[in-house]
Amino acid sequence: MGHYIEVEDGVNVYVEDIGSGQPVVFIHGWPLNSKAFESQVSVLAEQNFRFIGIDLRGFGKSDKPWSSYDYDMAANDVKAVVDYLKLDQFVLAGFSMGGPIAIRYLTNFNQQGVDKLLLLSAAAPLFTQREDFQHNLKPEEVDGIIDQLKEDRPAFLGQFADMFFEQKKSPEFLHWFQTLGLQAGAHSTIKAAIALRDEDLRDELAGITVPTAIFHGKKDQICAYELGEEMDKQIPNSVLVPFEDSGHGINADEPERFNNELLNFLKSSDVK
Repeated sequence: MGHYIEVEDGVNVYVEDIGSGQPVVFIHGWPLNSKAFESQVSVLAEQNFRFIGIDLRGFGKSDKPWSSYDYDMAANDVKAVVDYLKLDQFVLAGFSMGGPIAIRYLTNFNQQGVDKLLLLSAAAPLFTQREDFQHNLKPEEVDGIIDQLKEDRPAFLGQFADMFFEQKKSPEFLHWFQTLGLQAGAHSTIKAAIALRDEDLRDELAGITVPTAIFHGKKDQICAYELGEEMDKQIPNSVLVPFEDSGHGINADEPERFNNELLNFLKSSDVK
């Protein structure tokens, strides 16, 4: 079933809640929404897990306020959903931009209620380069993306779909993927891109003590595989699961392997 949950500032956030059992809370990537995980819903529900997919503010069916698209606010929104649904011992799964938001949730709320962490093609600890961090995009490349969004958002989303997947996809699938991005607010998409460009979580990884699995595509053009290696180095109880034939969209590039690895991690008693 779908819930609208009121979070800070009177903003309503949309949440899909399907199945029963241990909850698995999915935080989507930029500029998508919880529909990006629709192929995981049945897999989880059939194995007695509860799929919870949040549309972050500004995306999908959620309200699209003018401001507050930083990771702290996104983590607060996740906490409001967790509290409303009275979730405990849940698995937190963050994809792409959802990865750093999941990490910020753990940091700001002392890992409260979280049993395990899944970082999927995560844009962490940094999405853009710094003098002392030479991985992934340069900040000015994100500025270029923002310019393209202002000029022709649908065209940019079409190009983005081509970068997202390593394996060939049907035109219908790519069109569907593009529509997920078009459901976001145009202003929300830009403001969240600024958060992606500027937020830095390097000091937050060492404090994560829950069992963590890092799924990352070797051919990821959006969040380079080196980011996965960096997270694995810094997070104490982590395992890095490489997807050799995947780009950024690992759940669509290697769907069977993704679902198997997902279930293995959910059912395991510990990572190491």
